[in-house]
Amino acid sequence: MSAPNSEDDFLYELQIEVETEVTLVEASHPEEVAELPVTEWLFDPTDAEREEIGLRGLLDAVEALEDGSRSGDHVA
Repeated sequence: MSAPNSEDDFLYELQIEVETEVTLVEASHPEEVAELPVTEWLFDPTDAEREEIGLRGLLDAVEALEDGSRSGDHVA
């Protein structure tokens, strides 16, 4: 049965990728950008905050799937 192993590998790789994206969003310091004049923004800090919230939700979902996979539960 190679499916559970490949699923675990996929979830692990997805978790690493999402964690990397969260780190990049955090490094952009949207709270500091919001203090600058709008004409100096390279990105909208509100969009960066929304992206971080979405990524953290995705990370939580991946971790929940990993926990279910480890315990032998299959989430449909």
